[in-house]
Amino acid sequence: MLNLLWLGFFLAAALAAGWRALVHADPSVFAAMVESLFAMAKLSVEVMILLFGTLTLWLGFLKIAERALLVQALARWLSPLFARLMPEVPAGHPALGLVTLNFTANALGLDNAATPIGLKAMRELQTLNPQPEVATNAQILFLVLNASSLTLLPVSIFMYRAQQGASDPTLVFLPILLATSASTLAGFLAVAFAQRLKLRDPVVLAWMLGAGLLLGGLVALLASLSAAALASLSSLLGNVVLFGLVLLFLLLGAVRRVPVFEAFVDGAREGFDVAKNLLPYLVAMLCAVGVLRASGALDLLLGGVRQLVAFAGWDSRFVDALPVALVKPFSGSAARAMLIETMSSQGVDSFAALLAATVQGSTETTFYVLAVYFGAVGVQRARHAVSCALLADLAGVIASIAVCYWFFG
Repeated sequence: MLNLLWLGFFLAAALAAGWRALVHADPSVFAAMVESLFAMAKLSVEVMILLFGTLTLWLGFLKIAERALLVQALARWLSPLFARLMPEVPAGHPALGLVTLNFTANALGLDNAATPIGLKAMRELQTLNPQPEVATNAQILFLVLNASSLTLLPVSIFMYRAQQGASDPTLVFLPILLATSASTLAGFLAVAFAQRLKLRDPVVLAWMLGAGLLLGGLVALLASLSAAALASLSSLLGNVVLFGLVLLFLLLGAVRRVPVFEAFVDGAREGFDVAKNLLPYLVAMLCAVGVLRASGALDLLLGGVRQLVAFAGWDSRFVDALPVALVKPFSGSAARAMLIETMSSQGVDSFAALLAATVQGSTETTFYVLAVYFGAVGVQRARHAVSCALLADLAGVIASIAVCYWFFG
């Protein structure tokens, strides 16, 4: 899929450039495309410089949290809920602990730990599968919630905004939190409807009502604020939560007698290794997106969508962020490149860039997740997993647009 997508970017750029050169007599488009290749390659290196530092810093602190057993404690806290949402999984089965640990790691932004834990969880769930080629209800719920992108602290989004010169990288903290909550809720309810889950169970009700009251209270508070106050509160909460977590990790590590400096260094080494492997992918995708923009193909597509939106009488500012939403289900690296390019071309604090960042933080690479998790255990029939996961993505995009008009419109 990624090979076809990447090749498609260049072929679309070539067709658009040929159209401009032959029909509009504008041969300068080819010079612009070549210039964009070098400009995007340079931008990739600039992004990587901050990426090295940010990943090294964050994974260092997260290693302290791991050794302080914070992730395991959260897993024990959540396990009663998942035991009821996956009734076909026997009580005490190792899959429940791994599923809970995976979601906890995802919520804390531990992507490097969440994926291998998730694959182990999928393999354990497969041991209970009477038809190995067909996804079970538990596997589908697990995958859809994984694909709904519930991340409480989108550090990578903050990092990209900082690299592009944002005066306040955490400005999108609350919009992402609200939008990702909507995508997760939509995915969960879709699976619950398809599988006829017993949502009236006291434990499930307690969790749902608690989350609903918390989110509803937050929305009620935000509804009473002006746009300027909303942006200010999002900035304040983003910075307080980020530094508060760092302080929590350090204090918890000290209480648990974790050698915090040594743990930080070990995690920082992992961050360095992760970051250096991303440069080739970043260069490849940023250059493809840059050529697509320089050829006029992207502007042509967005222009058509903008005309349709204007014909319907809607505000069309959100259209410039749609490329991120369109490619995110297929490729995380392509969406990341689209986000960086949007911030670079539109301005890091423009409405389009803020919306693109919110979409990036509240949606997931659905088809990649499906391929990796189901492919790892040989499942060939996904049943309702694809439709439920894509519904979660759609909810995340719509919620992102609505929330950004509320906060920044």
